[in-house]
Amino acid sequence: MKIFRFFKLKDSLLSKYVLIILCAMILLPMMLPVVSLLTYLPLQWRERVGIADERYRDAQGMEKMWHAEAAKLGGASEPAIAAALRDIQARYPKAAVFRVDAQGRTGFQLPENPDRPDVWTTAYTVAFMKERFYGDPYTIIAFVGEGQDQGFIGFELPRSAMLPSGAASPYGSAWIGLSVVLGGAMLILALFLFISLLFFSRIRRRLVRLQAAMTDPAAAGGIPAQVVVLNGDEIGRLEQAFNDMVAKLAASRAREAEEDALRRELIAKLSHDLRTPLTAIRSHAYSLQAEQLSERGAESVAFIESKTGYLGQLIENLFSYSLLSAGKYPYRPERVDIVRLARTFFIGWYPVFEQAGFEIDLELPEETIYWKIDPQWLGRVLDNYCQNALRHARSGRYVRFALHPEAGGRLVIEDHGPGMSGSSPERGAGLGLSIAALMLKEMELRSDVRTGETGTCITIAPHFLNEA
Repeated sequence: MKIFRFFKLKDSLLSKYVLIILCAMILLPMMLPVVSLLTYLPLQWRERVGIADERYRDAQGMEKMWHAEAAKLGGASEPAIAAALRDIQARYPKAAVFRVDAQGRTGFQLPENPDRPDVWTTAYTVAFMKERFYGDPYTIIAFVGEGQDQGFIGFELPRSAMLPSGAASPYGSAWIGLSVVLGGAMLILALFLFISLLFFSRIRRRLVRLQAAMTDPAAAGGIPAQVVVLNGDEIGRLEQAFNDMVAKLAASRAREAEEDALRRELIAKLSHDLRTPLTAIRSHAYSLQAEQLSERGAESVAFIESKTGYLGQLIENLFSYSLLSAGKYPYRPERVDIVRLARTFFIGWYPVFEQAGFEIDLELPEETIYWKIDPQWLGRVLDNYCQNALRHARSGRYVRFALHPEAGGRLVIEDHGPGMSGSSPERGAGLGLSIAALMLKEMELRSDVRTGETGTCITIAPHFLNEA
């Protein structure tokens, strides 16, 4: 059953092509005798109707006639032989006849041929017979009488008179027949090649159509459109598998979009719901600071205020990350003097690091450098990096802010902390760094982070010089 199922024409390209080959193998031997027969019959008819005078058709009959006439002339006189030759030439007007006597002298000839020698030598006779053997004209030589002592008579007929009309040679019909047979075989072969070309051309068109559907740049959401399945063969099954994959991909994208929308909605609601109790906790912590507390109580209130501030920053980062992922965070790029922006920003952070006991290095150039960015976004990125250094690099007590003017400008923030892979009492999930990476990518800026046990160095630079 599997064999029969395999050779179903509508379900297998292989079986279709095998059928084409089998048809060619069967038709080729069958067509050869048909073509030969169709060739032979017209040629036979052509040979029969091509010679207008039937007297010249039968070469064997003419040869028998000539030998019979030569035998009857045995002992006849030369005038009698000439009369007989004249009578034969009258019956065969396209032929030439001649007489050579026993001494080798040319006697009667009709019509006269100046090229025929007066005396036939042995050498000439041998050369003559060799030349006329299957030559042109068709020549018959017969000895007069029963022996060779009375000389011989000759009969010459142009071979063109013996051939069908238009035939160039005695082998013309054979060559025509062979040509037609070979032409028929070539025709069958050409037909096979043409059908094979159509077969594979159709396969190629279907594969190209499938490739175009896979690589269509205009596909909505990056999901290619489904293709129409016309057949149930191997390519048809491939097209059906492709359609199934597209359907699954579309369903997966739909679920992903739905889950993403639910996640953003959940984060937005959660951020809003957390802000309310967090504000209340901050308010009560601020109120407790005005009360008379013990030293331990004051430390607890300070700790609560610190953690609520950190929690508020985490909530803000979570909300910002959700907006950035959805592409809804406001982005307003403009041409910004990055030196001025860096000076304003670093001066704002200077007292914060100074109060925390950090040694601070500030390096800013005098010349002007312009970047096309959103200043609020870059400020948010620098805030996240500075907060990261303030929280996790307290052990090093060192921070460096620098702006190098070469290659379009490079912002550098460096600390001597334990590195991003080191331990820190306030280490989180790194959400602030993820927000910074998304913002830098959108502003076409790149960040190079080198971190280790001796500290961390973050460099921010444009991918290329932004045009004004």
